[in-house]
Amino acid sequence: MKTARKIVGGMEIRRMFARNLKRLRELQNISQLELSSMTGLTHNFINDIENCKKWISAETLAKFSAALNVKPYQFFLSELQIGEFEKNPVSLYREDFADMFQKVISDWMNVYLPETVKKS
Repeated sequence: MKTARKIVGGMEIRRMFARNLKRLRELQNISQLELSSMTGLTHNFINDIENCKKWISAETLAKFSAALNVKPYQFFLSELQIGEFEKNPVSLYREDFADMFQKVISDWMNVYLPETVKKS
């Protein structure tokens, strides 16, 4: 039986992004001014994003990801997911690892196994 998922509204997504931007920035001891220098964005714009007054483009997301050396999805993690990550850092990457592992096995099979073995 499927459970209903809570629909996340636009403002909640902004708050999630703002909270994670600030958290990821502070984890690396980077000030808004330093992040501004790293991304080419103004200090005021970064402050407005962290205070949910402004939103970002895909290009801005890419700049933040590169500057903070994180994957873009990490800006959209809920507090529950962050808590799980802090307890078990590998948990967030479990699906990524499983997908990557499956691809490696599939590629390996296509290269090294004879066609007759693959069909059985």
